[in-house]
Amino acid sequence: MAANRRPTLADVAREVGVSAKTVSRVLNEDGPASAQTREQVLAAVAKLGFQPNLMARNIRVGGPDTTIGLVIPDLANPFFGAVARAIEDTVRERGLTLLMGSSADDPDRERALTDKFLARRVSILIVVPSVGADHSHLKSHRTAGLPIVFLDRPGAGLAADSIVSSNRAGAHDGVAHLVAHGHRRIGFIGDLPTKLYTRRERLAGYRSALHEADIPYDRSLVTNAHDQRGAEAATAQLLDLADPPTALFAGNNIMALGIVAELARGKRKEVAVVAFDDVSLAEALEPALTVVAQDAEELGRTAATTALTRLDGDRSRARTITVPTRLIVRGSGEQPAPGRRET
Repeated sequence: MAANRRPTLADVAREVGVSAKTVSRVLNEDGPASAQTREQVLAAVAKLGFQPNLMARNIRVGGPDTTIGLVIPDLANPFFGAVARAIEDTVRERGLTLLMGSSADDPDRERALTDKFLARRVSILIVVPSVGADHSHLKSHRTAGLPIVFLDRPGAGLAADSIVSSNRAGAHDGVAHLVAHGHRRIGFIGDLPTKLYTRRERLAGYRSALHEADIPYDRSLVTNAHDQRGAEAATAQLLDLADPPTALFAGNNIMALGIVAELARGKRKEVAVVAFDDVSLAEALEPALTVVAQDAEELGRTAATTALTRLDGDRSRARTITVPTRLIVRGSGEQPAPGRRET
């Protein structure tokens, strides 16, 4: 066998001196084989480093793969990393392996990834939907019994289980916390695109907290960005207003990093900050960052257990499960508005 070629079933058969069919029976445990033959085949597999083509076998016999396909928008975002880890930990107990790919929030790339996962007959498909994606092409697969779960955001064109955070309520709580410390000029820096489900829900929570406090909604205090540098620029833009905000609400963890960096650069410790999503080393900042924390692990676990329940035969109607957020008070969100004395 050439050194640069992967070993095949035929190579194992040749090593043992049996037919390829016999090797296949041993490896798939789907036919008679003596204990001696089995021992010889397994020894040859180990010696040659042969890896069975599970995908080809599953297509041949018409069965599902032992994998789960997960599509997320950004592999670099620690939030989605924590979600994926929780999914992997949950499905591992069932002997399933997690396969993951990034859509970069591009509907075409998302479709290509889901098609690849479907081609290898994954047992479960979990998708964080991209803005503008149409999931109606998955209807036949769901009808055929494939568990499909939308995570973090609802899908479009398909009735399937959705696991989301309490985005609107969480944002409301974070902004209300700033209002309680005397702030009436509160800036909002949200993610892009503006049609993103989580961005829309968090902006709605921001607006509802203002309305509840009889604070007029001011469009000049609402801006957007898609990365840390953009959030830094958006922060500088808000602080340059003739009547600047005394507090800022970050629409996600990436926005929070940009806000913190710009405030630190300008030595603006008096500006209060609350962020939606926790960030690494939030407690080490000065002041420590107050956040509305999503439970990434619970989102991942819930998505996985919901999918496993479907895999076990649950055919009830699609449902949306909302995972609560919680406000973590650390210091940055408790900076009082100018002229207000905290008691």
